[in-house]
Amino acid sequence: MKLRTYFVEDNPTIRENLIETLQELANIEPVGIAETEADATRWLSQNEDSWDLVIVDLFLRQGSGLGIVGAFQKRAEQQKLIVLSNYATNDVRKRCEQLNADAIFDKSNEIDSLVDYCIGLNATNA
Repeated sequence: MKLRTYFVEDNPTIRENLIETLQELANIEPVGIAETEADATRWLSQNEDSWDLVIVDLFLRQGSGLGIVGAFQKRAEQQKLIVLSNYATNDVRKRCEQLNADAIFDKSNEIDSLVDYCIGLNATNA
């Protein structure tokens, strides 16, 4: 079974490359995309049973990934929300953990860890 994944990333090139990589290596199924906090929050709220994983960037065209993480602190146990950012500093990681993010990865040097994380989720959900 594929991991139904929603992407919140406002850079089309990064988003397309990420989706392609995760489809190929981690058996994910993209279920939607958003470029703003409002669009992501609306879709995720209206489709709460339609996703297993959300991958959120922190800095968006409008709003913040932290707002999305904060809005979905309470979710089904099998639903995972992770942050993928170029700004994965210790302070940002701590804030994401406080908001109940399941993981945070740095875009520049932790993509392999993100792929491994997704593979692990798929194994758990199988």
